[in-house]
Amino acid sequence: MRANVLGPLTLRHGALSGVPSAMKPRKVLSLLLLSDGRMVPVQSLMAELWGDQPPRTGLTTLQTYILHLRKLLAQVLGTSSAAVTRDVLQTRPGGYALVLRSGQLDVHDYRTLVTQAECALEGGDERAADAAFRQALALWQGPALVDVTPHGRPLQAEVARLEQSRLTAIERGIETRLRLGGHLEVLSDLASLVVEHRFHEGLHSQYMLALHRSGQRTRALAVYQRLRMTMAEDLGLEPSAKLQRLQQAVLISDPRLDHEAGTPGRGPVVA
Repeated sequence: MRANVLGPLTLRHGALSGVPSAMKPRKVLSLLLLSDGRMVPVQSLMAELWGDQPPRTGLTTLQTYILHLRKLLAQVLGTSSAAVTRDVLQTRPGGYALVLRSGQLDVHDYRTLVTQAECALEGGDERAADAAFRQALALWQGPALVDVTPHGRPLQAEVARLEQSRLTAIERGIETRLRLGGHLEVLSDLASLVVEHRFHEGLHSQYMLALHRSGQRTRALAVYQRLRMTMAEDLGLEPSAKLQRLQQAVLISDPRLDHEAGTPGRGPVVA
């Protein structure tokens, strides 16, 4: 059995799908998958389904959804509902847990690869880190649980955590490629990212650095000015001192910004 939440929700065993068609059972399945084998309290499941105003029949309805999921999983796995109840979708004191083995959920693989990438960076092996970051991000097929909507508060929290992790991995992956001299390669990705994340100074900094190293100093300075205007108009803020120092370094073509002048395993020297 293989389940995916980094994009559309899927749960398959061979050619058979274990994803229910109705949205509320899909939400229950999603929350159980994202809880990574931990018990999900009944109250959290009901909050996901009905917010702060569950119906009087809410508990009975939730139990019906769990029963339906167990029957569907039994069909997909070719086993009995009793076996699913015992080994897969378990009843725990106060809630339910969906137990998966290693390698059955894309989030497991994603987190393992990100950890490998960070360990490789700590060890100074940028090429191994780059490969692991690429593999981790390739697991994403769109926004997390893009076809399970609208999210209640419990799913919103889990999805926000995943999306923040993805953004961090993207930023760290680009940082790694810049260390390896891949400034031309990252330009198109960064051009899109700074539009999507209008106030993200880290991504803007990387875009400025990649443009500068690509011989496009004017464009690098324009990126800074655009961010500065957007922040002033929308937030009433100035860019951070760190980003201002980068702008000044670009203005004077500080040689410390050049990849060739950097120390292996370290980012650009703009303190």
